[in-house]
Amino acid sequence: MKTCLVVDDSSVVRKIARRILEELDFQITEAEDGEQALEVCKAAMPTAVLLDWNMPVMDGYEFLGHLRRLPGGDAPKVVFCTTENGMDHISRALHAGANEYIMKPFDKDIVTAKFQEVGLVALTEQCPI
Repeated sequence: MKTCLVVDDSSVVRKIARRILEELDFQITEAEDGEQALEVCKAAMPTAVLLDWNMPVMDGYEFLGHLRRLPGGDAPKVVFCTTENGMDHISRALHAGANEYIMKPFDKDIVTAKFQEVGLVALTEQCPI
């Protein structure tokens, strides 16, 4: 089964993401900051990480750097999900190893589209030409 680690300091955001991702057949693990997320990854590397940028203890950017240096840490698809919408933030995230970037607020269609783009969710319907 595909697994996704949802990392956000907001329990509401984690709950919404969990509902969306469970509908996409992911088994969900949650963490409220980058430090907790790193411990989860050390125990069992997820298929995907939905990652907030601004969090206490360890932010998403710092977490991503640590994740990519772990054994197997290059495998998870990482999708930043944040209010940080400046091109500098997006560029930094992608350069650090993020696979995609979602702006908050998000909905099921946005998450599904981004997860399809990085190969985590199969295209269920082909658009007619």
